[in-house]
Amino acid sequence: MKASMLYYLANVPQPEGEAPEGLGDKVQQMLNLAAWAGTAAGVLGIVVTGAMMGISLKRGESSEHMSRLGMVLAGCCLVASAGPFASWIFK
Repeated sequence: MKASMLYYLANVPQPEGEAPEGLGDKVQQMLNLAAWAGTAAGVLGIVVTGAMMGISLKRGESSEHMSRLGMVLAGCCLVASAGPFASWIFK
């Protein structure tokens, strides 16, 4: 019983290390689209935060817009550094 179990465990198939033809281009296109969407979302977040700051200033209200702006900028930095970081990891 032990010998047959070891035989089956020793014959585990090894998958090939290559991706199917054309898959790399599609993955690259999806990553480019995601990077573009992240950049657009960051710009939109900065514009919306600036508009909210202007409206609050006109009304005489004080809000914590700087923390919101900090979160938007941190998200922009995360989106901007994701591509180079992934390239460094998977090289």
